[in-house]
Amino acid sequence: MSKNFKRILVTAALPYANGPIHLGHLAGAYLPADIYVRYQRLKGRDVIYICGSDEHGVPITITAEKEGISPQQVVDKYHYMNKESFEKFGMSFDNYSRTSLPIHHQTAQEFFLELYKKGVLKEKTTKQLYCEKDKMFLADRYVEGICPVCGSPEARGDQCEKCGSWLEQTDLIEPKCKICGTTPVIKDTSHWYLPLGDFQKRLEDWMSTKTDWKENVKQYVYSWFKEGLQDRAVTRDLHWGVKVPIQGVEGKVIYVWFDALLGYISSTKEWAQKIGQPEKWREYWQSQDTRLIHFIGKDNIVFHCIVFPAMLMAWNDGRSDEIYILPDNVPANEFLNLEGKKLSTSRNYAVWLNEYLEKFEPDPLRYALASILPETKDTDFSWKEFQARNNNELADILGNFVNRTLTFVKKNFENKVPERFELEDIDRELISKLKEYADKIAENYENFRIRDGVFETMNLARFANKYFNDTEPWKMIKENPRRASTSINLCLQTVRALAILFEPVLPFSARKIWEMLNLKDDIVKAGWDSAYNLMLEAGHQLGEPKILFRKIEDAEVEEEIKKLKIASGEIVEEKIEFKPQITIEDFEKIDLRVAEVVECERVKNSEKLLKLKVKIGTEQRQIVAGIGKHYKPEDLIGKKVVIVANLKPAKLMGIESQGMLLAAVKDEKLTIITTLGEIESGSQVR
Repeated sequence: MSKNFKRILVTAALPYANGPIHLGHLAGAYLPADIYVRYQRLKGRDVIYICGSDEHGVPITITAEKEGISPQQVVDKYHYMNKESFEKFGMSFDNYSRTSLPIHHQTAQEFFLELYKKGVLKEKTTKQLYCEKDKMFLADRYVEGICPVCGSPEARGDQCEKCGSWLEQTDLIEPKCKICGTTPVIKDTSHWYLPLGDFQKRLEDWMSTKTDWKENVKQYVYSWFKEGLQDRAVTRDLHWGVKVPIQGVEGKVIYVWFDALLGYISSTKEWAQKIGQPEKWREYWQSQDTRLIHFIGKDNIVFHCIVFPAMLMAWNDGRSDEIYILPDNVPANEFLNLEGKKLSTSRNYAVWLNEYLEKFEPDPLRYALASILPETKDTDFSWKEFQARNNNELADILGNFVNRTLTFVKKNFENKVPERFELEDIDRELISKLKEYADKIAENYENFRIRDGVFETMNLARFANKYFNDTEPWKMIKENPRRASTSINLCLQTVRALAILFEPVLPFSARKIWEMLNLKDDIVKAGWDSAYNLMLEAGHQLGEPKILFRKIEDAEVEEEIKKLKIASGEIVEEKIEFKPQITIEDFEKIDLRVAEVVECERVKNSEKLLKLKVKIGTEQRQIVAGIGKHYKPEDLIGKKVVIVANLKPAKLMGIESQGMLLAAVKDEKLTIITTLGEIESGSQVR
């Protein structure tokens, strides 16, 4: 970080509180920001990470209508859902706020009034579509019609998603109200506008100083300059949002794009109040020695590189105090695709974070996404690659090195850090690599090359495995114990270094490593630069070795791939075919009983058959079941299962079977039916 900055303020685009978080959101803004912030904390820098829910605007009201609830209920539902998902995923926000809070409404209204009183905002009377049936002016997303540019029949009132054209709703051909389907009329309405054109020269001069910005961000901004900046509406006719703070104005709110950008400031104010220093937010927003960085997706570039700076310039004009800083960098990412296709939330073609976290740990996804962040171009997430990253890199490289080192120490050195004796060239190379990689990773993170930083961190783990193999401690422990002691000491030092250097990407796993090393100090307080200092002292007692990463099975990812194929229409979900109906009298002929498995063994010369001895009350029976490919005999002993007790005996491979186990089968996966809770064997199942 430049020596001119004393502190860093990091923001990530406020997610709409009208649906859950998906992988595209994570890869676009939240994960790269979190990795950057965690790195800066390890470097001992004064940094805060600010975010929150964007809770106003038409998408919220549309969701409310679809779900049959109020807008407030919508934002409450998704705010808490997303906040919880972020926490479980390891997002280390210093504050996660929401724009429905009074502190935000006050901040947005104060900003609006400042620009209004200065005469910056222009009032215009414009023509807007009005639904006479619903008695309301129609916001852009409440209108649908034919695009005048490409002819798409599903263009919105503000944009055609098919051709990307920005539209005026009155330009739509055959417009329809999305609420009732009737054709709206055109009526006059009055709104206030931010004259972006008045700020274009100043914005161009400011942008010309950003020589270190990503090329894709600069090109996007310059394309807007080339077209010429236009006036942008700051208010709209709507009842849900921040009320326009002008006396006598009814039914108008501040446009969500204006209000949401100020959510960064109100969230920082809320943070300052929470820590008991209500004015401290000014240090981060109104001190010229603060570095402001916005992490966003490319669809937000215009707001963060043109609109927000113009708003801040307008506030600052003519002031001698309370001067807001402008962004120092906006490292916007491109888009993340999914299994070769664009994400589509409307078709449920997405991987939702809350659903992912029900099945998998957070760190494998953090690592997989960090490895493919769309930093300069669109990238693609696939479940197979996710599995490979977890199994081949996290488990087989990082996890393997940590586990083989710690288990070797437990077996050969009483689970204590062994002494380090005279060094050889191979040892000195490892020690130098610790600093070399720490510096290389840091340089990448400082320049927002998160992917490269993650790649280099795993390269250190690769080098560490090679060092373990080359020094052959399993051989040296017998032939030259001092060499084994030295190499394992350095391996433990490297395990500690990897915990620190991987903490920004794998915070949960890093802390597990810290616990296995039995280190009491906080990993962040230990600091980035301590990674290449040999801090573990000989004789230090270690904790218990544990497996860091479990292998992800093919069946687990195949299930997720299938869900996406169903969502995309590639495969149609199977329709269940039921057997012919039976009467209650037919059903009553079947005697279903709870049975306890007391013995179980494989049938000789059969991969499929198991021979079970089951207890039904006081009676014991022998059952032969074709479940050998799905269960080991020892897994079944003691289980309470459900059997058909009055089935005529039959012979399988010459062995009599006196009943049948009940089991469920789906996609060749078989699960036997067991009981929940305590119930005696012999009990009847009805």
